[in-house]
Amino acid sequence: MSFLNIVLTYGMETSLFNFSRLQEDKQKVYSTILTSVTITSAIFLGLAYLFKDNLAAFVKDPTHPEYIVWVALILTTDALSSIAFAKLREQNKARIFAMVKTMNILSNIIFNVFFIVLCPKIFANPNSSFYGIVQHIYNPEIGIGYIFISQVLSNLISVVLLMPTMLKAGIHFDMALWRRIMPYALPLLLAGFAGMINETLDRIILLYLLPDNIAREQIGIYGACYKISIIITMFVQAYKYAAEPFFFANAKSEDFKKTYADIIKYFIIICLLIFLGTMLNLSWIQGYVGKNFRSGLKVVPILLIANLCLGVFYNLSMWYKLAHKTIYGAYLTVFGAIVTVAINIIFVPRYGYMASAWATLICYASTMVLSYFISMKHFPVKFEMLRIGLYFAISLTLYFVSRQISFESRAMELIVNNSLILLFASVVFFIEKPSFSLLKK
Repeated sequence: MSFLNIVLTYGMETSLFNFSRLQEDKQKVYSTILTSVTITSAIFLGLAYLFKDNLAAFVKDPTHPEYIVWVALILTTDALSSIAFAKLREQNKARIFAMVKTMNILSNIIFNVFFIVLCPKIFANPNSSFYGIVQHIYNPEIGIGYIFISQVLSNLISVVLLMPTMLKAGIHFDMALWRRIMPYALPLLLAGFAGMINETLDRIILLYLLPDNIAREQIGIYGACYKISIIITMFVQAYKYAAEPFFFANAKSEDFKKTYADIIKYFIIICLLIFLGTMLNLSWIQGYVGKNFRSGLKVVPILLIANLCLGVFYNLSMWYKLAHKTIYGAYLTVFGAIVTVAINIIFVPRYGYMASAWATLICYASTMVLSYFISMKHFPVKFEMLRIGLYFAISLTLYFVSRQISFESRAMELIVNNSLILLFASVVFFIEKPSFSLLKK
């Protein structure tokens, strides 16, 4: 599903931002892109329905072809919603964006609780006053399939909430414009596909590269501890939602490159704060991971830094998006995918999930560095490299200092560690105070 999400949007979200700044008629751009994605999504849904039995056999679940249809519905509604969400981002309508996203999550939780928890209990008790209602809407044979149904229903709610935005676009397909969009968008599809390999391959490949008697255990430990590093990923994702349309909208301003460099600097500062906040409070954050899985906590700092590098790479990717050289995005992410695959295949059999963690860091760090040097040739920006390097050095030093201290109690550990975080924030504040007005903006 992760890969098909990328295929069904095929770079159209970023294309919307780019061509909206180049075209006077922004609505024509939105309508053309939305129509294109609607048509391709409808074709995909039709094919999934026609070949559901074959696809179910292919994924080794031939007894449930209906799962294929439900998954296809999830993916098509996701694709349509993504374009409408992109339009909200382009219009800076963050509140509506957040409201619809939140409704999607909450409704999904509610439907899951209803179908997976409440309905079986009511169905098992014919004397219940709700039995008659549940009998008409619940089929116990579907069982775990209600997880798919819950996602379909929550996605449909999102589509309904986004419908006013979609209807406003109208049905207008400009073939000449579409032909200009596609050469820009398709390399982003390849980049997204390779990027998804970088993000997900390690947890898949462990199953095949490790002995059968330890493979699933290692995946469980690695996957559980990987979730802690998602703290930075959540910030990066939220930042991307706002930053991409902002950069496209302001690309023509005189001081854009200065603003661009400052924003990346602040981005790195906040990521370093998250890194310190996570690692220096890991003694209680680890409580979100089961005791049997905490042997893998040593991957957390590696993955946090890896996701920081990924975030910087996302920032640096603006140069090829603005310069209409999206093929470079494909080159860079494919290179990263090759690095990920090679390191995992060579080192996982010997070092287990630690090799996967280091592969993630090396992949993202190398693509970040490559993107930086290539961008200096095509889109030169004067970054404050010495200051950024100083912040990296201070944060890592504080982390290693904390690791060397023996604490008598959990309370003392938290006091000292969070004092170190405040020290880092104070140093940054003292140095950056003159330019904080831009960060606030």
